[in-house]
Amino acid sequence: MRILVVSQYFWPEAFRINDLVQGLLDRGHEVTVLTGKPNYPGGSLFAGYGFLRPVRERYAGGAEVVRVPLVPRGSGSGRMLALNYLSFVLFAGLLGPLLCRGRFDVIFVYEPSPITVGLPALVMKKAKKAPIMFWVQDLWPESLSAAGAVRSKRVLRGVERLVRFIYRGCDRILVTSRGFVPRVEALSAREKKVHYWPQWAEALYEPVEVGDNAPERSEMPEGFRVVFAGNVGAAQSFETILAAAERLRDRHGIQWVIIGDGRRRKWVEDRVRELRLEDRVHLLGKRPMERMPRYFALADALLVTLKRDPIFSLTIPGKLQSYLACGRPVVAALDGEGARVIKESGTGLVAPAEDANALAGAVLRLYEMLPKEREEMGRRGRAYFEEHFEREKLLDRLEGWMEELIGGKG
Repeated sequence: MRILVVSQYFWPEAFRINDLVQGLLDRGHEVTVLTGKPNYPGGSLFAGYGFLRPVRERYAGGAEVVRVPLVPRGSGSGRMLALNYLSFVLFAGLLGPLLCRGRFDVIFVYEPSPITVGLPALVMKKAKKAPIMFWVQDLWPESLSAAGAVRSKRVLRGVERLVRFIYRGCDRILVTSRGFVPRVEALSAREKKVHYWPQWAEALYEPVEVGDNAPERSEMPEGFRVVFAGNVGAAQSFETILAAAERLRDRHGIQWVIIGDGRRRKWVEDRVRELRLEDRVHLLGKRPMERMPRYFALADALLVTLKRDPIFSLTIPGKLQSYLACGRPVVAALDGEGARVIKESGTGLVAPAEDANALAGAVLRLYEMLPKEREEMGRRGRAYFEEHFEREKLLDRLEGWMEELIGGKG
């Protein structure tokens, strides 16, 4: 198949779409990626990239990457994010049909946020006469109101109309959580074209052994390590994490490690100082994805949290699949679908979203468990991952749906 991937984000930015493209290449498909200039999460263009150059690159030795200009996201303020989103829509919509040569069998859209990535895809659909498969990672407009980014009901209604327009222009919609299905069906007006297709974890996420002299060991504090990895943002409810850490400050063996970056990192650093938790909470910053399984192997528990909001209760955080794949116990403060996966898999303990007391209690229970009990939790998580989130099984399913679309059965 000739597949056009439309994504505002792509390598060298770290998103799961990179691995999906690699998987499609490995299966013999011809892939072109229409994307922007890399600037996430730091907000400025990566070294070697300018507003106009480069236009074409190669990824993984096979995929043609077509890059259009965009306004970098900068500090991540509302104004800059709007310019970032709209500039990609404008340039991808205008230049995409000219730069993406030839015809395509199917257009695959990756939407972690913003939903506006669907607009240039609709332009490409008309120009290339190819069906669209749209992979929803983030529900709009619900996620905008949940994160506090937009409060105006009039604006949210306008965004909902945009979402309905995009969904109804797609031929097949995939969602990462079963909880998304009713809402997407309501806006797309076609039940049969919405399907559950969860995220997976890249093949590098697996249980690993870390040597005594490994550099990762020197970066980690001694003690019982509770490790959070990923975006340091508003949705992750770091208030809950730090409040739980404060409640356990007298448990000198418990250490909290945060690996990642994001808009709230400075707030977290300032709050850690205010609470005088510098000897308990350690911010390592962002680390290369290739090294993350080694950090996970050194964790006694892997931490996932989300704010308490109906939209987040429908979400399975992408990091959860990576945690399960690495076979370590999980401790969480979240509701809904993510909590269901953890409980169903038997891989860890779950507290309600934003309940710092319950999260502290869950961490303490894990801390007091025998190591062999925690190891068994990790093994159960890995087994659940292999059954429900294994990459090759999911790619088989995706190929089948694409072939149905091409055959006119979508």
